[in-house]
Amino acid sequence: MVLVVLENQRGNIHPFSLEAVAAGQKFAQELNCELSILCIGEKVDELRTQAQNFKSNKLITAQNSLIDMYSADGYSKVLSDVISSMAPKYVLMGHSYMVRDFVPRVSAKLSIPFVSDIISVDFNNGSPLFSKQVFNAKLATNIEVSSNQALLSFQSAAFSSDDIQEGGPDSEEVFDVQLTEQDIRTQSEPEFQESASGVDLTAAELIVSVGRGVESEDNLPTMQSLADAMGAEVASSRPVVDMGWLPPYRQVGSSGQVVSPKLYFSLGISGAIQHVVGMKGSKNILAINKDEDAPIFEIADYAVIGDLLEIVPKLTEEINNSK
Repeated sequence: MVLVVLENQRGNIHPFSLEAVAAGQKFAQELNCELSILCIGEKVDELRTQAQNFKSNKLITAQNSLIDMYSADGYSKVLSDVISSMAPKYVLMGHSYMVRDFVPRVSAKLSIPFVSDIISVDFNNGSPLFSKQVFNAKLATNIEVSSNQALLSFQSAAFSSDDIQEGGPDSEEVFDVQLTEQDIRTQSEPEFQESASGVDLTAAELIVSVGRGVESEDNLPTMQSLADAMGAEVASSRPVVDMGWLPPYRQVGSSGQVVSPKLYFSLGISGAIQHVVGMKGSKNILAINKDEDAPIFEIADYAVIGDLLEIVPKLTEEINNSK
């Protein structure tokens, strides 16, 4: 059996979890096994309602007032109990901040290996081969799991939520959660992020991302105006953060956040591999750069060769006038 664990994000299934559902359906098909989907924790009823649209063999709900608010202790205890009870061969999740926090505890509790941040999977006669990035995303390595069970988390865009098969579960089940206050020894902030002031770019559907091609920190308000007009979040490449123009939580790339928005608007970003690995899963990529040979154009769906300092103000004006 394959088990997919869903994560809540402000009342909706986390985008990474949607991709994990697509992964789970692919695993079940390739390995000829059943697929179960687990709704756990905060706003579990809303997760269940949305998950009822996905094709699966079983939809499981694990609900308890002690995990209405995320805690690593509570989530790891409940997921460990579910795994012990149902004995899935693979447990699939998106590689979100929350998963990075509590799943290693599950791995330690159950002595099950955790293969994290997977970028792709090849199925070879029923034996999945997982790929991960190493050496700051300069290389990829293959991993084959020899144990009977494994915990797996997938990097954004390893699978596409567009590939989810709809149809609903064959059956539903409520898991009997055994949890007491003594099990909860830590508390987390309501919005689980890398920092209290951080921004979870993984949730953004529209992103305006800036590189050193903006030339000066003084030009950032112009880029912010475009983002405001679009209703987008502002992100950046690493050089912008290194120069102190934007805080680290705005960084996209191998050493920042990995995103997959509906539109990634790249402004003055050359397209180094360390940045590309963080945004290559975007549904649409629009890039503006003066350098017609910039690597970003190799993956861009739409390319504009020109001076962004001339183009962006006019584009912002047109967007505002069209409202």
